[in-house]
Amino acid sequence: MAYTKEAKILGDNRIFALSTEIKKYTLRDVGFTESKGGKFVLERPLDPTSPYNASIKLKVTISSDLKTFKIGVTSANGLKEINIFKGSDVEKHVEQLNFIIDNLKERDILIEKKLD
Repeated sequence: MAYTKEAKILGDNRIFALSTEIKKYTLRDVGFTESKGGKFVLERPLDPTSPYNASIKLKVTISSDLKTFKIGVTSANGLKEINIFKGSDVEKHVEQLNFIIDNLKERDILIEKKLD
């Protein structure tokens, strides 16, 4: 996953971009943590039964200048990108993913680009 102005989650047909209204304090309010290099990172588990289980997770990283980002669903250790739209528990994982994405859209962090 490279930093871009628009990004897709593996297996998803939606394209996301950063909102032009994005603010650093909003990122912190939603749960992003700031790294030593100034990047903002959000990691949320997609296991609806327990937020404490080591499971697949949504990872969003935004550059320090708030211009580029990367988004993806990764393994528990964050090293491998996973397609949650295939395999078992698809409905549960997609529902949890959509809940998190909707929150980021409501808070003017992400926008969903319209496909032509």
